[in-house]
Amino acid sequence: MAVQTPSRAVGTTRPAGPKPDTGPPWRERWGGLFFAAPFLLLFAVFLLWPVVSGLWNSFFNTSLAGVQHRFLGLQNWREMFGDPAVWDALKNTFVFTAMSTPPLVIVALVMALLANRKGLLGWLLRFSYFAPFVLPATVVTLIWVWIYQPGFGLVNGLLTAGGFAEIDWLNTENRAMLAVVITTVWWTVGFNFLLYLAALQGIPAQVYEAAAIDGANGRQQLFRITLPLLRRTTGLIAVLQLVASLKIFDQVYLMTTGGPNHATRPLIMYIYESGFTGYRIGYASAISYMFFAIIVVVALLQFKLFAGRGDAE
Repeated sequence: MAVQTPSRAVGTTRPAGPKPDTGPPWRERWGGLFFAAPFLLLFAVFLLWPVVSGLWNSFFNTSLAGVQHRFLGLQNWREMFGDPAVWDALKNTFVFTAMSTPPLVIVALVMALLANRKGLLGWLLRFSYFAPFVLPATVVTLIWVWIYQPGFGLVNGLLTAGGFAEIDWLNTENRAMLAVVITTVWWTVGFNFLLYLAALQGIPAQVYEAAAIDGANGRQQLFRITLPLLRRTTGLIAVLQLVASLKIFDQVYLMTTGGPNHATRPLIMYIYESGFTGYRIGYASAISYMFFAIIVVVALLQFKLFAGRGDAE
């Protein structure tokens, strides 16, 4: 006799399939945050809090001289926009940026093209091109202050040997900025050179082999293959160098202290003088945030410019 299997009640069947994911346990869910907590804490203490505190101080008469902490509203900001020293320092910053950025891009590209070769010569060129970048600012400025010295400096020695008059490079208003730019190019071009060299080594050799088979000479390969493939790297270097040049401080402070007659004083040096020499932390904070806004705008314009070119390609 056949055994009848009891049927299930209607509506109690469940479709076959994997069980719904109820999510990881609480400890697994918060485990990543636990391991990231030390970094987040340091990030908040040493970056976020100074940013917020600096903006807050710009609305007060905060001082290092023990002056009572009093709310000023927008008084520091109004004084900043009416201070001619701010705009003179900003002009010097833009002049330095305009003078230093093009050679720091072009010279780095030429150096990378020369060093992009195998053998001992390529290794020596890479070492000599990048070596100045690892020197500290104090060593670099000591070397170049000696080079620019009248009487016994290397540059003036070459000028007098060629029958030209000596130039007091660091104490002449229309020469001091050029001297700082030359020093900066010699010191920092190695970083841009390294970026270009890495980009050159990333270009497949088959591209040049195919171009050579088609009859392209070295000049045509440079302008039709190499430079177009380096446009994105050039855009990155231009943005990084522009921002770095706007933040000029070390070499100017050590070589000319902003002179002669404030002809080389950049805006960051004026911020330093206002905050730590004039003890006006609130006023220096207002100038800092105005300068920060300028850097952000310039960087965004640069990114948009080169991104537009990349999309067009």
